[in-house]
Amino acid sequence: MIEPHVPAPPGSPPSWGGPARLPVRPGTGRFLVLAGVFVCAACGLVYELELVALASYLIGDSVTQASVVLSVMVFAMGIGSLGAKRLRCRAAAGFGAIEAALALVGGCSAMALYAVFAWTGDWGGLWAHGPRVLLVAFSLAIGLLIGAEVPLLMELIQRIRRQDAGGAVADLFAADYVGALVGGLAFPFLLLPWLGQLTGALLTGTVNALVGCALVLGLFRQDLSRRACWLLVAANVTVIGLLASAAVLVDDFERAARNAVYGNDVRVALRTGVQEVVLTGGTAGRPLGLFLDGRLRVSERDDLRYHEALVHPAMNGPHARVLVLGGGDGLAAREVLRYPGVRRVDVVELDAGVERLARHDPALSALNAHAFDDPRVHVTTADAFGLLRGARAAYDVVISDLPDPGITASTKLYSQEFYGLARQVLTDDGRMVVHGGPVSSRERVFWTVETTVRAAGLHTASYRVGGRDAGFAAGPDRTASGAARAPHDWGFVLATAEGPAPALRVDASAPRLRTLTQAGLAADARAAVRMRVAGLRASTLVHPRY
Repeated sequence: MIEPHVPAPPGSPPSWGGPARLPVRPGTGRFLVLAGVFVCAACGLVYELELVALASYLIGDSVTQASVVLSVMVFAMGIGSLGAKRLRCRAAAGFGAIEAALALVGGCSAMALYAVFAWTGDWGGLWAHGPRVLLVAFSLAIGLLIGAEVPLLMELIQRIRRQDAGGAVADLFAADYVGALVGGLAFPFLLLPWLGQLTGALLTGTVNALVGCALVLGLFRQDLSRRACWLLVAANVTVIGLLASAAVLVDDFERAARNAVYGNDVRVALRTGVQEVVLTGGTAGRPLGLFLDGRLRVSERDDLRYHEALVHPAMNGPHARVLVLGGGDGLAAREVLRYPGVRRVDVVELDAGVERLARHDPALSALNAHAFDDPRVHVTTADAFGLLRGARAAYDVVISDLPDPGITASTKLYSQEFYGLARQVLTDDGRMVVHGGPVSSRERVFWTVETTVRAAGLHTASYRVGGRDAGFAAGPDRTASGAARAPHDWGFVLATAEGPAPALRVDASAPRLRTLTQAGLAADARAAVRMRVAGLRASTLVHPRY
């Protein structure tokens, strides 16, 4: 609420000569300044959220990226506020220049970050850290400019009519915090779904420039020289022109950047409500690739090697009812359906867009042998954790075909609580298999998964399968592309609810397998055990350890 004006107590003289000569009444002018504060605060928070969202998508580990952006930005805001004290004698001109700079830096930040990731991410050396360096640089620059706004806006409010410092600060922060609320809600519910990250940032920058320029020239034009007015107009016209040009070209830019990341074979690219989904190849003899948020989830080159190792050891025993957690591509279900004794397969997939592609894309549906057209398969669009909490059915086999445990969004699906819920839906002689990420390159992560499964009361046997396609990272860090750094194996944990540790065997009645053999499975289990990391603790919801 805006407090009534109270004369300021006598003290040191203000940095300005006297009250501003406004084209409107002081009350109206003061309201317009606070409205400008509201809009600028909303824009500032959008820049902040946009950096967090894009960094989490491009770099990985949303907790780390959010911590870096927020801490650096808050620190920079304090430095910016201190630095702006020297501009108080020219508050109107300083505020106009800062808003123009903020609009340009904040509006272009998403495109610049995406460009560095797309075109330099696989150069190696220092360039491999380019997106991280740029993320810190933008957080610092935007924080400095946002922090510089507050002292100048305080000066402008006092230029209209002096009041006690406490009342002015309360009014200014009230408008600022309400604007931040609106910006924080607008980003996920309006800008991101309707415009996307790049266009949303460009539009926010345009609004920021327009409001800043209009506020200064509309109310405080008398405080500026003619030359300063023209310079401010020219600067904002240039900024808005650059942002508008970028908005016109953003689709071409995004296509070019996507081709730089995935190659020139991109066939389908869409953003669902959950993630970005990209399909490459699948026609004219080119191998199919399915990428989810930039991480390779399916490669036709090694599809059989992964899915045969995932599914068939767990099918050694009763398998009438099977639950697949994840697996929206239909490939795990394809392997399960090769057993004639299977009566029902429940697939739980978070992203309905992936399941639609698996049903209707010719290449992907051919690869999964049209598994979702089988009447025994029932697909549920839901979060696997939430579904298990309310599940009442009993399953002979549970297959956890989920993303890498190092991805923040997946951490709860690799927790002791999650495996405890999965244990409750297993029959007495049921089996569960978990994809635990690579063994050779992230031993601690994989063996933390195994420790967590055991902590849930399950008996385990671990194994690995080598020979994965090393052309792109499948783990939590999208920047780790290239054959030198990409993982070269998969790790799995087979578990039972009752009795001793499960035997790693392929069912004698199993269909003919092309990549998995009993001898190979035994050798892979021995290789995994040799890499065991002892002394690890289980990962829980409140204490994730990945």
